[in-house]
Amino acid sequence: MEMETVLGIGSRVKHSEFGVGVIINIKSNGYVVTFIETGVKIIKFNTPLEVIEEVEPDRDLVSLLDVEQSLVRVLQKWVDVTEVVPLGDKWKGGKLILKPGRTNLASKEIAIEVFFHKIVMMRDRLRVLEQRINTSSLDEEEKINLQQYITRIYGTMTSFNFLFKQTEQYFTGDKAAVES
Repeated sequence: MEMETVLGIGSRVKHSEFGVGVIINIKSNGYVVTFIETGVKIIKFNTPLEVIEEVEPDRDLVSLLDVEQSLVRVLQKWVDVTEVVPLGDKWKGGKLILKPGRTNLASKEIAIEVFFHKIVMMRDRLRVLEQRINTSSLDEEEKINLQQYITRIYGTMTSFNFLFKQTEQYFTGDKAAVES
C-alpha cells in the first residue's frame, strides 16, 4: 500500500532502499525513521513508503521545540536582535572618564553601561556581517579574506573583555595565531 496520508509516531513502514523501520519523530520536512538495518534516516513526506502498521498521528504534528528552534535560526540570521549580555558587576553604575592630554580641554564622561552596550552592539553587528558574507554569492577566496578581517577585528576587541560578566561572551580573535 502506497502512503498517501500522514502517519503517526510508532507507525511501521518499509522503504525500498532502507528496509523496514519505525517512525520515531515527525519534522516539518518529513519523518524521522529508525530502520532495522541502516539506522536513523529522515524521509521526506513525498517519498513512497509501504505501510506495515499505521498509527494515527497526533493532532499537533510539529513540536514546539521544532518551531522554537526554527524561529531562533531565522531571527539570528535576519534580524539585528541582540542577546542580553550582562556587564560585570563591579562596573555597574560606573563612568568612563576620558581626560585629554591638553589641560585647556574638558574631560568627557560616559556611563559604562552605555559604552558597554555600544561594544555589544558592535559585536552583534559583526556577527550579522559574518553571516551575510558566508551566505553571499562571493567566491570562496573573497569570503575567506573578509572572514580574516572580521577575525582580526574580534582580536582587537579582546581589550574590552574585562567588562563582560561571563567569560563565554568574551571577544575571541584567531586562536591559532594566539597559540603559535
